[in-house]
Amino acid sequence: MKRVLVLASVASMIDQFNMPNIRILQKLGYEVDVACNFIEGSTCSDEKIEQLKSKLSSMNIRCFQIDFARNITNMQKNIKAYWQVLNLVNKNDYIFVHCHSPIGGVIGRIICRKKHLKVIYTAHGFHFFEGGPKKSWIIFYPIEKFFSKYTDVLITINNEDYLLAKNKFKMKRLEKIPGVGVDTKKFINCNISKNRKRKELGIPDNAFVLLSVGELSSRKNQQVVLDALFEMNDKHVFYILAGKGELYDSYNKQIKNYGLEENILLLGPRSDINELCIASDVFVHPSVREGLGIAPLEGMAAGLPLISSYVNGIRDYTEDGITGCCIDDPLDIKEMRQAIEKMKYDSEFRASCSINNKKISDKYSLEKSIDKTEEIYKTLN
Repeated sequence: MKRVLVLASVASMIDQFNMPNIRILQKLGYEVDVACNFIEGSTCSDEKIEQLKSKLSSMNIRCFQIDFARNITNMQKNIKAYWQVLNLVNKNDYIFVHCHSPIGGVIGRIICRKKHLKVIYTAHGFHFFEGGPKKSWIIFYPIEKFFSKYTDVLITINNEDYLLAKNKFKMKRLEKIPGVGVDTKKFINCNISKNRKRKELGIPDNAFVLLSVGELSSRKNQQVVLDALFEMNDKHVFYILAGKGELYDSYNKQIKNYGLEENILLLGPRSDINELCIASDVFVHPSVREGLGIAPLEGMAAGLPLISSYVNGIRDYTEDGITGCCIDDPLDIKEMRQAIEKMKYDSEFRASCSINNKKISDKYSLEKSIDKTEEIYKTLN
């Protein structure tokens, strides 16, 4: 039986980005092993990770713990991870390895070169990008460029990364896919009323509701929304934050300091994102860096207008005045406040954006992503 390895740094990368890939591989007749850090670094809750492991087991997927450090500069821990992955590869006759995350990509490609194995590397948004920090270019650009020459297929998910790799890197083959794909049907055919979901959440029917979904982190930059809401001091504006991350406790404390406990719902990880979209008026995604951003595309599929930054991957599907409001500087509190106020008071604009966003999100559907990924896998068969 043909066997492949899906390698990633953390469990959330398997849960959020690789379940469709695993199903495609099984459909093509492969047995699939998954290796990642199931213990540390994930943005999934412990309960969610256990559910993931149970789900993988039910699919006859073997899971292996690799002690990756999320920080690529943690040499001691990542050397240990290298030996763990090498030991795994030595014990199994893999046809190819599909790597994800910078550290997973580095270790995976070193080992695949050593063992003469074919390797796919998916870049979920390079850490270096136009207008990004010089430090990221100094650290990550040379690494990605060097290891590209040991890559059979490099998969990118946004235009900026694709063009950079095409012009600067030396991989054998370059592909671009529409991210992991959005299950648009799930967001179009959600059978719950706005009033019912708001009642469940304790939000008044006449409130103006913002929604953000994703890791609570400086990269996702929800801080700018908190600051804008504090400046606005508008008790009719509510903000739903769904996700887990290193800034959860910090945000929770700040919400209390701002006196916004009644208006900001810090919900943690959720499985009802489609229903939260129904309860909301606008999706907000102010990331300072984004490979593509599946969460805002899900909001768009649900018909929500979008307030977003205008950086790398997000630029592929957003346009100011068409999809909503694009923030030139994602750290600018005044810009964010003005965007929220425009959305609140201009219902015709919101309605126009809603129509546009449903159409745009269809280009990033799960079906389109699956078709493209299956095509790539077949070439390595």
